[in-house]
Amino acid sequence: MASMICAIVRRFRPPTEGILMEYSLLYSLSVALVFGLIIGSFLNVCIHRLPIDESLMAPSSRCPSCRHPVRWRDNVPVISFLVLRGRCRDCGQPISWRYPLVELANGVGYVLLVWRFGISFPTAVYSLLYSSLLVITFIDLDHQIIPDRITLPGIVIGLASSVVLPLGFLNALIGFLLGGSLFYGVAVLSRGGMGGGDIKLIAMIGAFLGWKQVLLTIFIGALAGSVVGLFLMAFKGKSRKHAVPFGPFLSLGAVVSLFAGPAIWNWYQHLGAF
Repeated sequence: MASMICAIVRRFRPPTEGILMEYSLLYSLSVALVFGLIIGSFLNVCIHRLPIDESLMAPSSRCPSCRHPVRWRDNVPVISFLVLRGRCRDCGQPISWRYPLVELANGVGYVLLVWRFGISFPTAVYSLLYSSLLVITFIDLDHQIIPDRITLPGIVIGLASSVVLPLGFLNALIGFLLGGSLFYGVAVLSRGGMGGGDIKLIAMIGAFLGWKQVLLTIFIGALAGSVVGLFLMAFKGKSRKHAVPFGPFLSLGAVVSLFAGPAIWNWYQHLGAF
């Protein structure tokens, strides 16, 4: 009788555990979004100041046009931009859409990372990689440089963190060496066609993601770069000598590899089986 009662209770008991798990996930994703937006605001500072060797801590954020310090209430990620209708409160000059775009991109990226990897040490490591790639993308678009202040520490962090990640140190080391040596070889053979910043960037990506994903990153980056280059030549009148920064395409490849790399490799292996 007792066992029968227990079975009936279990059968009709509300699925509170499932509901709690859903609320817990929703809470985690919400925190990730807010945290990502806040970090995204700091990334805008990095994008603006790193190429001109300014301190990231001082002075406080200022309007690029009138140089007036930004009030705290005007520095709330995304919301302040919408409230001010994209203009400086003091001088009325337009504020670039890049600021909320970077904040949103970082916030959404953090949400996807928590969704994919949960609240974990790998999520923290990959969040650092993701934000670094975001900064590199916009700096390379503006200045055609990839700062060593991001890639060199990134290589060290990627290799060090691999010791406690499923990736493993050997995989990270091979990824670092493979990516860096491939691009170094291209730079030598092309006599400067590949910049030193790109070499360090792909080495950093290899240190974080390993040798398989660094190969996938290169393939996706080269494919995306070729498509954009052909578009510029066909519709914008650019010549083959027109310089297109490669950092954004490598960053795109790295993000795709981070989220979908294993699935893409599995698909490719099954494709080869036929």
